[in-house]
Amino acid sequence: MNRRGRGKRVAGTLAGFLWGVFLIFMPIDEAMGMDGPGLPTLIRSVRFGVAAHDIDGLWSGRSKESGPDICVEAAFNYRLFSLLAADAFPNLGLSLNTRGDTSKVYAGFLMQWKLRSQWFVATGFGLALHDGKRHAGTQDRKSLGAQVLFRIPIEIGWIIDSHHRLVVAFDHISNAHLATPNEGLDTLGLFYSYRF
Repeated sequence: MNRRGRGKRVAGTLAGFLWGVFLIFMPIDEAMGMDGPGLPTLIRSVRFGVAAHDIDGLWSGRSKESGPDICVEAAFNYRLFSLLAADAFPNLGLSLNTRGDTSKVYAGFLMQWKLRSQWFVATGFGLALHDGKRHAGTQDRKSLGAQVLFRIPIEIGWIIDSHHRLVVAFDHISNAHLATPNEGLDTLGLFYSYRF
């Protein structure tokens, strides 16, 4: 499939993903008897940003793919568990590669620790479903070995005020050597986050 065909497929996946999120939360809003707009009550934060795709020399090693990723993520107001003075909240996101290389949707959890002053760090764990190659056979694509991969985010951010934050976020996806090959993929980006 050429890059234009892949772009249409990814755009269709994005539209389906957004409609799925809308349809999932519409009944919850009504069932919880929320007055007025309920979505901000369910959503803890949203973020938008741009990430460099398949960064060379990080966790995954050598870069093969290129282009910036457009990223969107939501964290939800449901505490999963607490660990080491941080609460884990579920998150759901999309990373869309603008050059037709590997894009992904992911879900998992994110934990955040506030440091001195306005700084914080965060990490988490999740699963990512990608549209890349399991066995690429070319030098310009990653061979990821499986369609569903583990995802590990590592972040540092600046709290501007109670609602606004800037975040530098790294994420790594791979199959953790449960399949062969396992080239993995790293992204590094800058995000604006709005907390409700």
